[in-house]
Amino acid sequence: MASDLTNEPSADVEAEEEVEFFLDPSRCIGCQACVQACAECDTHRGHAMIHLEYVDRPTGVQTAPVVCMHCEDPTCAKVCPADAIKQDDEGKVHTAAKPRCVACSNCVLACPFGVPKMHAEFDLMMKCDMCYDRTSMGKKPMCATVCPSGALYYGPRAYVEKYRQESPTREFHFGAQTVKTKVNMMTSPEVKALPFDVLDFLPWEGESETDASEDLFATIRSGAPNAASAAVWDHALTEHL
Repeated sequence: MASDLTNEPSADVEAEEEVEFFLDPSRCIGCQACVQACAECDTHRGHAMIHLEYVDRPTGVQTAPVVCMHCEDPTCAKVCPADAIKQDDEGKVHTAAKPRCVACSNCVLACPFGVPKMHAEFDLMMKCDMCYDRTSMGKKPMCATVCPSGALYYGPRAYVEKYRQESPTREFHFGAQTVKTKVNMMTSPEVKALPFDVLDFLPWEGESETDASEDLFATIRSGAPNAASAAVWDHALTEHL
């Protein structure tokens, strides 16, 4: 990790290259610096538009930052009945427009990444907008300026490909749906598109749920993250035992 932090390109280098946003949840240390900095963005008026999620809170402290992935064809905008969610010419998807938002939460339910949040005190959906007031002027988003571990990085792709072991991808599979995004997710070099299928998180297939002698986690589906399985199925395992 030290190599990519010490070799980070200067602002002058970044100005000459096309810059992108890169997200690496495995590097998150839960310091909350990104959340605090997000609230300081001029257009956010003291409210953080990103948040941290615990990967498996009952058994560990690993966190993951949740930022808007800025889909090429944003589902949140497509399901909005009031046409309150807009995407600008640079592909950034913005918080719902206050005069139009009807607080129906359609976008909250439809987003495949779980990004939008309905703020009841404002009757408004608010979410990460990649600090468009800063990025439009050539500056980094606030969260990327303060992240000490490189979990959030805004810069040239060439730098990431040279100094990081992981590989960036912008394509995700949700069942039969393919979602392409503006934000990159760091993953294994051999992975070209990340699958997000509910079935991948099921710890058993076609086995009797009444057989208390069976080890439920012995039949876990290949590729299913252990942390996710534990988080979702801890209660089910307790009931079995």
